[in-house]
Amino acid sequence: MPYMTAGKRDYKKQQAYDGKPSVVKDRAKRNKARRDMVDEGKVSKGDGKDVDHKNPLSKGGGTARSNLRVTSKSANRSFARTKTGKMK
Repeated sequence: MPYMTAGKRDYKKQQAYDGKPSVVKDRAKRNKARRDMVDEGKVSKGDGKDVDHKNPLSKGGGTARSNLRVTSKSANRSFARTKTGKMK
């Protein structure tokens, strides 16, 4: 996460980062993927599941149904990450 320094969160940097057009666009893609899976009945609010992109958005993946799968939150969020929060 680019707004973390020495283990502390810098809220001014976070707000600037979260408002960047590229970040907003990717968040909209993730939200659309979640809505699509809710419409299919694969996930529901509060069920402890995440919609995972087989090929991540950060690595050029899209939101096509063939690129989505349902996983538990712990499995989806346990990838090794760099200091900036991106997947290795």
